Amino acid sequence: MSRCIQICDWYCIYTYGGSTCQVHWFECVKNCNAAVLTYTTVAFMFFLYIGIFLSYMYNSITFFCDAVMFSIYPPVTLHLGQALRTRQLVIDFDGERPIPRLREPLDLFAIPSTPFQGVRWPIEYEVFKEAIHHIEWDPPDPEPFYQPTGHERAPMPVGEEKGNVVYCIDPGTKTSYFTYSRVGGSRGPIKSSTSCAMHQDKSTLAFESRFESGNLQKAVQVGVHDYELTLRTDMYTTKHTQWFYFRVRNMKAGVTYRFTIVNLMKASSLYCLGMRPLLYSERAAWEKGEGWRRTGSNIRYYRNQHHQAEQDNNTTTNTKSLHSLTWTGQFPYDFDTCYLAHCYPYTYSHLQRYLSRLTSNSATGAYCKLRVLCRSLAGNAVHVLTVTSPGGGWMDRSAKRAVVVTARVHPGETNSSWMMQGFLDFLLGESDDARLLRETFVFKVVPMLNPDGVVVGNYRCSLAGRDLNRNYNTLLRDSFPCVWHTRNMVKRLMAERDVVLYCDFHGHSRKNNVFMYGCTNSDDATQRLHERVFPLMMSKNANDKFSFRSCKFRVHQSKEGTGRVVMWRLGIRNSYTMESTFGGSTLGNRKGTHFSTRDLKSLGYYLCDTLLDYCDPDPTKTSHCLAELRAMLRQELRERLGQEVDSDGSLSVSISDIESSTSGSNSTESDGLPVHLLNRIDEVQVKKKHLRSGKERNRLRQERVRNVDPKVLHRNIKNIVRRTHTHNTLFCIVIKVLLQFKFSHGISQQPGPRTPPPPFQPLLSRSMHSEHPHPIKLDKRHERAVIVLS
Repeated sequence: MSRCIQICDWYCIYTYGGSTCQVHWFECVKNCNAAVLTYTTVAFMFFLYIGIFLSYMYNSITFFCDAVMFSIYPPVTLHLGQALRTRQLVIDFDGERPIPRLREPLDLFAIPSTPFQGVRWPIEYEVFKEAIHHIEWDPPDPEPFYQPTGHERAPMPVGEEKGNVVYCIDPGTKTSYFTYSRVGGSRGPIKSSTSCAMHQDKSTLAFESRFESGNLQKAVQVGVHDYELTLRTDMYTTKHTQWFYFRVRNMKAGVTYRFTIVNLMKASSLYCLGMRPLLYSERAAWEKGEGWRRTGSNIRYYRNQHHQAEQDNNTTTNTKSLHSLTWTGQFPYDFDTCYLAHCYPYTYSHLQRYLSRLTSNSATGAYCKLRVLCRSLAGNAVHVLTVTSPGGGWMDRSAKRAVVVTARVHPGETNSSWMMQGFLDFLLGESDDARLLRETFVFKVVPMLNPDGVVVGNYRCSLAGRDLNRNYNTLLRDSFPCVWHTRNMVKRLMAERDVVLYCDFHGHSRKNNVFMYGCTNSDDATQRLHERVFPLMMSKNANDKFSFRSCKFRVHQSKEGTGRVVMWRLGIRNSYTMESTFGGSTLGNRKGTHFSTRDLKSLGYYLCDTLLDYCDPDPTKTSHCLAELRAMLRQELRERLGQEVDSDGSLSVSISDIESSTSGSNSTESDGLPVHLLNRIDEVQVKKKHLRSGKERNRLRQERVRNVDPKVLHRNIKNIVRRTHTHNTLFCIVIKVLLQFKFSHGISQQPGPRTPPPPFQPLLSRSMHSEHPHPIKLDKRHERAVIVLS
């Protein structure tokens, strides 16, 4: 019995959506009797399938032809979003002309929130594995400066001879230059830091600094409660002791302790102006929620009797006078864990946690992209953030101007990182001003340029042993990767769009307040004083923190390798270094008070606010600032030089003549080649060539002529005569004279002393004068030929 199949009516419906073809088959189930499958039915189904296949092929070929024709003659009314089947290709329109581009790969931008790479240390550096976290807290009221009484003690260093060494660690520089690194630093167990102390009392303080950004080399107990502290210099250098950050335990509450740092190198400091150190108590943070506070009394900064040998770029050893910082203080609790620091610490791990919070926030992910700009010498990542609104067409995005902001090229200037965090908090916020900034500009932000120096607790240098802020124009990419890649990033950015501002955040150890260093546009008369407009606007927005009077715009020769000067040479007119004090303010209602982390963050807010004022389409604010600057300049010229501004507004004197330079840091001593290249140069002994006098050259020439073998001489003469047969007769005369001279004074067959011949040059001259009536001078070719003969 044949198998029965129920056959229904089939309908083929073709629907066209854009250029696509979809075939929908509908089966109408009817209540009908079963029929026997016949050959006619089979043929019908066969041709039906063939028709469907041919129809599909026809639509595919049509779609391909349409795509080719569209690329040549693009219609205006076609909806590409319906025609494209890929999400990787995005079409932008320049008028009626489509511009295809690849969509940004999200995997390259989105860094996962958890797996940041471990911190890499030099292989010889011992590191504690425990993580250190400090809470962010601001005092309710501004903390005042210390007011000197004039009776502060100035103890002179005692040293190990009369004291008890209670803390001493390996300096971490077993080699003279950086070799390689690993996560966690040195292998093996950590050595005891008190192994060099012979006898330790239970009441002795316990010090430690082998953690991230820590800096303390040695502690010597010179009294019951008095301690001399020695800081570690920047790794692979013998200089730059300013930053300190260490832990103290085993203390007693209510006891007055004295700490004296004995190897500071700067001749002046903010401690002379009332600045106080910082104290952090873990118990106070746990019980009261309090963080870093200013502490200390009897503070004095002075020159001591010690000197330290240091080497400059030419490897010549110099001695430099050392200075001491002493203060007294008390701890709030017994047997607490406390930390003392020069400024509010901001470690590389702190930055990684902050960036992790940014990338894990889906709201900021739409307009904030995080990438790794490069790797440092130790292999730590140098991050760069791109912040801008993603909306708008291709023309709108390409018309945006750019802003470049960097920080922490000097690892000990931690206040620059707090300013950077405030800048990013405002820029990535939800305020109307933040949205306007993202819609107007493309921000390139490098929050930490020197992660290696931050990790090891340096004050100024990288692991190359050099100041990165003196090497922005370097060609040594492998030695200074952070600044090399930053400069190249800015150059590529300038090729794409106009860069309206470059600002590098720094800290200053000798001046109070906040101020800027810029570059004078002296070549273009139309842009004169324009470089001062942005700092003046900043001083108006932050009038109790920012001092325009402290701003300088002179380009000193020693600053040619700094970031602001190099970027200015590239073509960025508004190129600045914003310096924030380690101390506090002397302006307005904040006079005589320290800056807190909240104050430092607010400077980042003010920078964003000033950027909006400066780029306002209404030029009223800029015009008012220029008029105010001209008035200020007239007054300064009258006070200092006794000159007036010309009637047309031009100046008869250079503006840089009336302001001092921006020098004040000793970082110029740390520019030049990296340490490992200097060591290679020292290994190569270059032999200096000794320059002989004419008399010595004549004597040596005569000795060579007397000592030559006769057979060799005849053979050389024949060869020379054969090669110079076509030359003038002058050369042959010289050869004959030499030959006569050789055999007349010459080659004795018997051993014995030889009589010295007469001077060679007079004899040659007499022979020549006898042959020619006029004196003949030999050229260089003939002189070389005489040397060959000898």
